Amino acid sequence: MSLFELVRMSILSLISNKLRAILTMLGIIIGVGSVIALQSIGQGTIQDALAKVERAGTNLVTVSPSNQSFGGIVQNSANQNLTLEDSDTLAADPRMTAASGVAPEYNNFGQFVNGSVNGVGRIVGTNTSWLDVHDATLSSGDWFADADITSNRTVVVLGANQANTLFSGDDPIGKTIRINRTSFNVVGVMAAKGGSGFGSIDDQVYMPITTAQTKLFGPRGAGAIKVGKTVSSIVLKAKDSNSVELLISQATDVLRELHKIQGADDFTVTNQQDQLQAARDQQSTLNVFLIVIASISLFVGGIGIMNIMLVTVTERTREIGIRKAIGAKPFDILLQFMIESVVLCFIGGLIGVGVGVVASLIVNATFIHTALDYTVIVMAVGFAVAVGLFFGIYPARRASKLSPIDALRYD
Repeated sequence: MSLFELVRMSILSLISNKLRAILTMLGIIIGVGSVIALQSIGQGTIQDALAKVERAGTNLVTVSPSNQSFGGIVQNSANQNLTLEDSDTLAADPRMTAASGVAPEYNNFGQFVNGSVNGVGRIVGTNTSWLDVHDATLSSGDWFADADITSNRTVVVLGANQANTLFSGDDPIGKTIRINRTSFNVVGVMAAKGGSGFGSIDDQVYMPITTAQTKLFGPRGAGAIKVGKTVSSIVLKAKDSNSVELLISQATDVLRELHKIQGADDFTVTNQQDQLQAARDQQSTLNVFLIVIASISLFVGGIGIMNIMLVTVTERTREIGIRKAIGAKPFDILLQFMIESVVLCFIGGLIGVGVGVVASLIVNATFIHTALDYTVIVMAVGFAVAVGLFFGIYPARRASKLSPIDALRYD
C-alpha cells in the first residue's frame, strides 16, 4: 500500500470518529496554540522594549541613585543623593572627555487638563541639553531656555501624543494647560518618535527641572514632597559608540570623588547596550518558559494519543489479522498505525496554529502589541508531529506483533 493511500485511510478513520479525534487532539491543540499566542505576546513586548531603547539613543549612559537600605527598609531612589550639582559637575569637569552632552532628569507622573480634556502621563523635568542628548527634535515651537530654568518658569513642551490628546490637532503653542492644578504655558511640541506608554517620548511632557522640583512636586507644589535638588537620573551622551565604556569609567571616577566614596558606589551606571542585553535575556527566559509549557501540554496530549491508538488497535484487531493473512508484513502494519498517529498530531498542530494566531491577533487588536514568529509556528507543528511519532510507536508495535491467527479469532 502506498504512502498516499495510508495517509488517506488515516484521514478517513479520523473523519469516521470526529468527536473522539477532536478530544484526542485537544492536548496538542492547547499546547501548540498556547506556545504561539504566548510567544507572540512576549516577542511583541520585547520588540517594544528594544525599540524604546533604540529610539532613546544608542550611545546613552544613565546614572541612577542606588537603592539604599535604612533600618531594613529600601528607600525610594528619587529621594537619594544624586543631585543637580552632580549633573553640573559632570557637564563641566574636564576629565569627561568622552561626553558630548549631560541632561539631568526628575521624573514623576501627573494629570494634564485642557478644558474638559484630561490626560495622564510622565513628567520629565530636565535642562536645555535634553534634546541633543536624546537626538530628539521639535515639530513646532521652542524648547525652554536657561532663563526658564533659572527662574523656575511654568512652561512645558508636550510629547506628540499628549499634544494630540489635549488639543485634538489644534496648534497648542502659546496656550495654557493645567498640570496637577498648576497652570503651564505650552512653548513647544515634540516631533513624534513612535511608541506608546509612559516610557515613550511621545507620551511625556517636559519642563524646566527646577520648576518640576519646586513648583510642581516640591514643598510648595501639588505633590508636596521634599525633593530639594535631587534628581531621578542623569543621562550622558557619549561622543560615539566606541566611547561608551570610557564615558562610564570617567563618570564613575568623577562621582566617586564628588561623593567622597571609599567603599561601594551610592549610584549605578548603565548603558543602552546593557538594557538591550537585558531585554534579550528576558526573551531567552521567556522562550524557556514557553518550551516548558508546550512540553507539558504536548506530553499530556501525547498520552491521550497513545491511549486512543491502543483503543484503535483493539477495535481493528480482526482487520489486522485479515491484512496479515493476505500477505501484509509486520512493518506494513507498524507503518499504518504510525502514520495514523502522526496525521492525528499534524492536524491537531494545524488547528493549534489557527487558535494561537487568532488569539494573538485578538490581543494585538486590544491592548498589547504582539509579533508572530513563523519559525516558532513551524517548530511547534514539527514538535507536535514528533509527539505523534514518539507516542505512536508502542501502539503501532503492538499492532504489528499480533498473531494473524489470534487476530482472526478475536471477537
